[in-house]
Amino acid sequence: MTIGNLAPKTEKKKSSSRKSKNKAIVSENTPLLPKSQAHESDSGFDDFNGASFSGAVFNLATTIIGAGIMALPATLKQLGLIPGLVAILIMAFLTEKSIELLIRFTRAGKSVSYAGLMGDSFGKYGKALAQICVIVNNIGVLIVYMIIIGDVLSGTSSSGEHHYGILEGWFGVHWWTGRTFIVLLTTVAVFAPLASFKRIDSLRFTSALSVALAVVFLVIAVGISVVKIISGGITMPRLFPAVTDATSIFNLFTVVPVFVTAYICHYNVHSIDNELEDNSQMQGVVRTALGLCSSVYLMISFFGFLLFGEGTLDDVLANFDADLGIPFGSLLNDAVRISYAAHLMLVFPVVFFPLRLNIDGLLFPKSRPLVLDNFRFASMTVALIGVIFLGANFIPSIWDAFQFTGATAAVCIGFIFPAAITLKDRYNIATRSDKILCVVMIVLAVFSNIIAIYSDAYALIKQNNTSRE
Repeated sequence: MTIGNLAPKTEKKKSSSRKSKNKAIVSENTPLLPKSQAHESDSGFDDFNGASFSGAVFNLATTIIGAGIMALPATLKQLGLIPGLVAILIMAFLTEKSIELLIRFTRAGKSVSYAGLMGDSFGKYGKALAQICVIVNNIGVLIVYMIIIGDVLSGTSSSGEHHYGILEGWFGVHWWTGRTFIVLLTTVAVFAPLASFKRIDSLRFTSALSVALAVVFLVIAVGISVVKIISGGITMPRLFPAVTDATSIFNLFTVVPVFVTAYICHYNVHSIDNELEDNSQMQGVVRTALGLCSSVYLMISFFGFLLFGEGTLDDVLANFDADLGIPFGSLLNDAVRISYAAHLMLVFPVVFFPLRLNIDGLLFPKSRPLVLDNFRFASMTVALIGVIFLGANFIPSIWDAFQFTGATAAVCIGFIFPAAITLKDRYNIATRSDKILCVVMIVLAVFSNIIAIYSDAYALIKQNNTSRE
């Protein structure tokens, strides 16, 4: 800044110090600690000079790489190898563009949260709608994470046949290898401590480990594929979709919500941006994280589909529950499942962070920042974790419900809201090409989501009718 360059060094230092303190606070209402509250001793923060570039990249990458990673190989089975890989790259480009638009309008309107940005363009109802969508999406995602962790570690009988989890396979069926106890232990020992951090930058090391665990799965999948290629156990995968009638064409669009879920991270962009030491680096953070995640997605999709071919299941993790037909196959199966469960455990707090902020912003819009109220922060953290735990353990149909609400909320957060903000163009900063792209995003999002919801509903009704006969 010009003023900063002309100011005496002591004043610049003070300004920098105030900026550092301001970056320490993240809230749905304001990410900055108001100057009148800067002296409060109960804020619970030490000196914080801002998040590093690498820490921001790992936190955003961890937000992106969640449970959706296991559904990507099945999209190649639906689309074929070449269109599937191209679709992953197109979705990465659309995600980068939608986030770039969010950042551009955030800078113009000086907004400090996704909901605040929607409120800036569409008023209090737009802000509330954004908050509700983030809440619905993130609660659904976290419940699904907890269900998957329980399935992997303790087994599941949801399909009518019991599939043993890792702990049951190793130690047998006991009360301490049971689903409820294992999920409770994971909640108390892992989720609760990690969810207690007031800055998302505090999760940078666990986020880096989370990305590393996703790479472990990738390395194992590549290794198994190489071994089977050498032994002649892999056939040529289908390169293009099998289109035979109108129904098969419509089914191609059912993969769009899977891609959207795989790349959804928009709700954490502002939290990471607010804490970044130099927020001019935010676009670089986004591109680096998307480049990293897209590389992982491309390789996992390719080698997962190459490995299992037409037998690729909707959740490729289930393919690692069978005999791989190679030496040490059982050990590799366990390694994949353990690394994936651990990966989801570390993704949990990164997704939980914006959930807590948006619920607090919706329920207490006029209160002081959440991180300055230790009682409210602790109460909301405990209550949310409790709701997620109960949803994962005692609501058997919760997964079916979030196939609809989760997909719809994710599409809104990832594409419809950024496009709507751009088309509204309150500050006249959107170009003609921006608006054309936004129209395309909205049409694609709405059309594909309607088809996906119809297909899921039809499959669910058909499944229920079959089970009654």
